[in-house]
Amino acid sequence: MADSIEEIVDGVAAPFYFGQILVTKREGTGFVLSHRDDASLNQLQTHRDAENAIEIAKYDDAGNYRPLKTAPNLRHGWRLELATVEELRRALDYFYPSRLAVFAGWKSGYLKTTALRETLDRQSGMYRVAAKISDPQINDLVADFCRSDSGCLRTILWKRDRNGVIASTKLPKEKFDPGIDQVMAADYSLRPAGDSRASHSEAATVPLFCQEACNLLVAECRKVVKAESA
Repeated sequence: MADSIEEIVDGVAAPFYFGQILVTKREGTGFVLSHRDDASLNQLQTHRDAENAIEIAKYDDAGNYRPLKTAPNLRHGWRLELATVEELRRALDYFYPSRLAVFAGWKSGYLKTTALRETLDRQSGMYRVAAKISDPQINDLVADFCRSDSGCLRTILWKRDRNGVIASTKLPKEKFDPGIDQVMAADYSLRPAGDSRASHSEAATVPLFCQEACNLLVAECRKVVKAESA
């Protein structure tokens, strides 16, 4: 898998997008990372260590902690200069943990997805009750919690159950399309009803894939069930 990851970051021609990050080539050798909104800005705080990505990714612009690293709230105002592909790989993994590995698995055809019902059924302890959530509740919750403009920038690959039911019928089809840049697609809520225009970015995009419901979504499922029984 490591070789595949190296191939990803070395084989995708810069510039490319990875979530809210723009990766460009430096003059000579190396790479420059910045928030994609800051591409035209010069007055950015410069860092030169891959480990600096840990702190950059920790808080949003308002200083609030980011529990979900793939949420569309990466802070602005920074520039990360890295000398090698290995440093680039580490930094991207700090920004979006495990997403490179998931992409490598998908690219190679070995990525396995897990249906939400299966994820919920294997919960134990205080989260066991989450499995009692109804299909209509899942439809509403996923549409709100996972939406790209305010929830999560991952492209959903998992299904609601083993029958292959879509995660939520209230999300646009772009949310499930590996070829769509979710940052560019995040304006879907502003479109007229029935408008499902694809949102492709100008630069290449390495998508953030979601192969299984995250712990935060499982926790939200539990909240929905508990609220109903209260």
